[in-house]
Amino acid sequence: MKPAAVVLYHYLYPDDVVSAVHLTELCTGLADRGWEVVASACNRACRDESKSYERETHWKGVRFLRLWRPRFRQSSALGRMANAVWMIAAWSLLALDRRIRADVLIVGTDPIFSPLVAFAWRLLRPRVRLVHWCFDLYPEAAVSDGLLREGSAAVRLFQSLMGLAYRRFHLLVDIGGCMRSLLAGYGSRAAVETIVPWALAEPSAPAPIHAEERRALFGGASLCLLYSGNFGRAHTWEGILELAHHLAPRGGAVVFSVRGNAVDALRGAVEAAKAPIGFAGFASPEALDRRLAATDIHVVTLRPEWTGTVVPSKFFGALAMGRPVLFVGSGDSAVAHWIRQHRVGWVLEPSAIAPLAEELAAWSSNEEARLATFTRCHEVYRREFSLASSLDRWDRALRRLL
Repeated sequence: MKPAAVVLYHYLYPDDVVSAVHLTELCTGLADRGWEVVASACNRACRDESKSYERETHWKGVRFLRLWRPRFRQSSALGRMANAVWMIAAWSLLALDRRIRADVLIVGTDPIFSPLVAFAWRLLRPRVRLVHWCFDLYPEAAVSDGLLREGSAAVRLFQSLMGLAYRRFHLLVDIGGCMRSLLAGYGSRAAVETIVPWALAEPSAPAPIHAEERRALFGGASLCLLYSGNFGRAHTWEGILELAHHLAPRGGAVVFSVRGNAVDALRGAVEAAKAPIGFAGFASPEALDRRLAATDIHVVTLRPEWTGTVVPSKFFGALAMGRPVLFVGSGDSAVAHWIRQHRVGWVLEPSAIAPLAEELAAWSSNEEARLATFTRCHEVYRREFSLASSLDRWDRALRRLL
């Protein structure tokens, strides 16, 4: 008999939001590796709450079971909390359905506080092995975002509840060592594993420079740095503005292709510093591959206070394209560790921006070194972070629990 896995996540196929794609690919990947998989999500579409999906569908060997929930607004804090309470209760009741066979239960982090389902599943299905894939930590992320105050009664309550939940899991899967360090503070005796969210586009070789897109974004610059993606409160521009000033006389150009709730603040900072930084529209899904292939280096940022609560997935997308990363954030971040370990980029040190600019300019003028870096980044991604290698790690980790 096949081993059976139940996967719980707020949104799954056919929604195309990035985390939903990751969890869906986990489901189909396990099915391909000999698992019987039931995946449970809400019945609402992520991008359009007025749209709903049928209760049950089958796709690529996975049974998708959708649970009805009210149309609480996910875009509001109150709506997110209401959705969380509803889904946690619905998934807890799902443990009573003996028609659903489960050897392992995999719980994601959407909605927030989803690991609290461990209380019901450990009580009602004591033989099921409980697994948590942690994409972001709550309430820690809410504290970093300024929504909750460190040490407040609400934070203490949430941390106590999450600690009790984590101690009921058999395996905690983080997406970086800095996140594992924060999880370790909860005192769970669960086994641990690091499995990252892979890139959604995986070229078979380093992507060649897209000359037309490069000219449109950077003009005739000889060294191109691109930040592409969402720019929110977790991201920072500290150091990038000064670096742009140093790079401009050396033929370098920095461009932000962004959207998000901190873009206006970013533009204001760029204008105030008179930094030579360009802005481009947010790339559509159809145009994303050529946008990512237009640059020499991808910029990834994370405010130090967010270290461990999230790990920027842009890092993996850049390596998959065969591009190095300039990371702006804490040296304790998993991204900084991987850059140093695998030699796939640079970590911006605020006290050494001028030497960094010189190093980047020298690197870009050495075609052999540049192409060697592109190749190494792609090889590291394929070996360490790809969809296939990550799914193999999942399969091995889950089978060890049986």
